Amino acid sequence: MTITEEMAGRAEARGLLTLGVEEEYLLVDAVEPRAVEAVEDVFAELPDDLRGSVQHEIIRSQIESASPPQLELRDLRDSMTWLRAGLAASAVRAGARLVAVGAAPASGPRARMVDEPRYRRIHEHFGDLSPGSGLNGMHVHVSVPDPDTGVQILNHLRPWMPIFQAATANSPLSGGHDTGYASWRSLLWERWPTVGPTPYLESHEQYETLVSDLVASGAMLDKGMLYWYARLSANYPTVEIRMGDVCPTVDDAMLLAALARGLVATLLREVRDGRPASNVPHPLLMAAHWRAAHDGLEGLNIDMATRQTRPAWKLMRQLFEYVSPELERHGDLETAAELLGRLRDRGTGAARQRALLSRQGTVADVVDWLAAATRCER
Repeated sequence: MTITEEMAGRAEARGLLTLGVEEEYLLVDAVEPRAVEAVEDVFAELPDDLRGSVQHEIIRSQIESASPPQLELRDLRDSMTWLRAGLAASAVRAGARLVAVGAAPASGPRARMVDEPRYRRIHEHFGDLSPGSGLNGMHVHVSVPDPDTGVQILNHLRPWMPIFQAATANSPLSGGHDTGYASWRSLLWERWPTVGPTPYLESHEQYETLVSDLVASGAMLDKGMLYWYARLSANYPTVEIRMGDVCPTVDDAMLLAALARGLVATLLREVRDGRPASNVPHPLLMAAHWRAAHDGLEGLNIDMATRQTRPAWKLMRQLFEYVSPELERHGDLETAAELLGRLRDRGTGAARQRALLSRQGTVADVVDWLAAATRCER
């Protein structure tokens, strides 16, 4: 995920922001829809050119990829398509399948944690907060000029995060049945003590002090366990937007990545113009995030300007129109408009899973579709 000096120079010369994406995936049996502890077998099958972009997650039925940062959306698509295809092929050679889904749809044995020192410490300290087969998210990194500006952007991002969460909803099933939520992962994930909306922050100094206080409290072991829905990356000069389920297709991921960069670039302009961020009350944000997890884009959410409920798709369209000037400046407008239309026609990953389940009636069919979508075949 490191931004090279050459890329940083090109970005600065053109006034553009770099973009990178991390995705977490579920590993399932080659035939049955249940998750399997296949991560070490998959790692053994990885080609050498893929290894630097792949890492473990906390559960043995999970694996994670990270795209190199890019300036062009088409380059990010190529990178993510290559990563998904390579990981999927490695999973097949290991006797498993790679599935981009927020939480395991089918019942199965409880998966064990990866045997690494940090994960052992997490389990010893926090107990069984990661039960089952693991929870899989998507994290979008957008470059920012400095941490102080980054903190101001975090404040401006807060009202927009629920609609991002709604658009990524891709985990309606658990234990072989519909949970009633578009993102069941969101409900399970919120059990960790630092998961939630980013607080309103006065400065980067306050950000760092709060992180230190949280570590001292025992609510997190290190900076990597700061699970706010948007944060400053602990390792890269980026804002990291991280509230969403992993998307079923590269198309969905590309749309959310483009919108994330467009939004950060738009907010960067507002910060530089001296416009203050709206300090939306934390309980209202929590309500909007609950609504996003429950309804996805197919229901309602809260318009933070009016504090009234509105169709979530209207809020999604409002976001698109708000960031369109920056989408155009970054060369993403035409692609993002096309991808938004596809998402509107097909629905979120949650809606697509439910539609397939209603037509064919089996979770196995849903997992088959997810596996094909992850491989970029559908």
